[in-house]
Amino acid sequence: MSSAAGTRGASASTSPQNELGTGLQPRHLTLMGLGTAIGAGLFLGVGVGIRAAGPAILLAYVIAGAIVIAVMRMLGEMAAADPSSGSFATYGRQAFGHWAGFLLGWLYWFLLIMVCGAEITGAAAIMAGWFGIPQWIPALVAVAVFAVVNLAQVRGFGEFEFWFAMIKIAVILGFLIIAALLWLGLWPGQEFVGFSNVRESGFAPNGIPGIAAGLLAVAFAFGGIEVVTIAAAESQNPAQAVKKAVNSVIWRIALFYVGSVIAIVLLLPFAQIDGADSAADSPFALVLAMANIPGVVGFMEAVIVLALLSAFNAQIYGTSRMAYQLALEGDAPRWLARTSGNVPRNSVWVSIFFALVAVALQWWNPPGLLDFLMNAVGGCLIVTWIMITLSYIRLHPTIRDSAVKVHGAAWLPWVTLAALVALMGLMLFDASTRNQIISVLILSAGLIAASFLTGRRDRSAAPGL
Repeated sequence: MSSAAGTRGASASTSPQNELGTGLQPRHLTLMGLGTAIGAGLFLGVGVGIRAAGPAILLAYVIAGAIVIAVMRMLGEMAAADPSSGSFATYGRQAFGHWAGFLLGWLYWFLLIMVCGAEITGAAAIMAGWFGIPQWIPALVAVAVFAVVNLAQVRGFGEFEFWFAMIKIAVILGFLIIAALLWLGLWPGQEFVGFSNVRESGFAPNGIPGIAAGLLAVAFAFGGIEVVTIAAAESQNPAQAVKKAVNSVIWRIALFYVGSVIAIVLLLPFAQIDGADSAADSPFALVLAMANIPGVVGFMEAVIVLALLSAFNAQIYGTSRMAYQLALEGDAPRWLARTSGNVPRNSVWVSIFFALVAVALQWWNPPGLLDFLMNAVGGCLIVTWIMITLSYIRLHPTIRDSAVKVHGAAWLPWVTLAALVALMGLMLFDASTRNQIISVLILSAGLIAASFLTGRRDRSAAPGL
């Protein structure tokens, strides 16, 4: 697996009719990673982990962060050496053969499509409340806007994600500054808080079981930043873009997540912190309410909508590029690999169509089906991370030149693999997460079986020729 920055990872031959562009810059990739990981789950769901573990949730974030950092370093080393719009699906195929690439490609495509449905449904519900209109209207408008964004040149997509992420970062930085002033008693009308709330609850009020439950609640908090390595194939200098993105995204996300959790734990009584179904119940809104900032609920609703729409935009991009690469490999209809203006527009349209199907499933909610699909989504990331780690273990001896290096490459992958298997075991023993593993194993078995139906196809011909 020698350096292949100029190949764009196209393991099948390409032609001008199915080549991607190179319009993304390092700043786009860096902010894209931040934008996909800082979503509504942070603003609404952070209280779930804190409620389970108390202040000890910080240990859970450190463990989860260390696992993701290791996985991203391994993925970054492979992506910098051989950029591909198929990313880990391409490396899985290189490491273990056709079945692994097929499994990873379609598993991640499925994950992003189902999450698309949840994201746009959540955003539409809030916007419908603002204007007093049916929920399908803002959903349709949002899908139409992001269809235009993703059908245009990739640089336009990059700019959208860049500014979306900048706004979210500004919000979190503003929150951290206000929280620090509140804690220090420097905000008007506030006194020094100190560690009174932590002393009241104790560091780990629910003991080790609480920390374990908290780890399950936050284990996938950083999920989504894998899209950075998919997007790298459309940058001018993929190797350097991946290096900069991987080196900067992880610690920045850790800072924002851990900083926000510290602020919430210090400022809010433990009994007041829990998961939130609305912006008004968000721990972020409760902290800002302490500062007597007017309109805080409406502000948090706007931030949550922005986070949901940003994630939806990135997920349409990720699914379209994954479908494009699967078509190049012969694992999807070849017309999905055709490009117009260096954009795989057929793949974009298909992703938008299935995103709408996912939205329809959210509203229809057939008994048992949606639960199974969403449970499978919950387990897709851990399967993806395990396969990335296994692919790196197999391919690392063949990597000759990469701008990203994994320190401790002889032992770190094995420690990461052990941690991921332990996490999967923890999920199996927890009744609330067991179905995630069972569902994704069933889905994975089906995909592996389907891979043998395409394994005999001739993948040597260039798509679209």
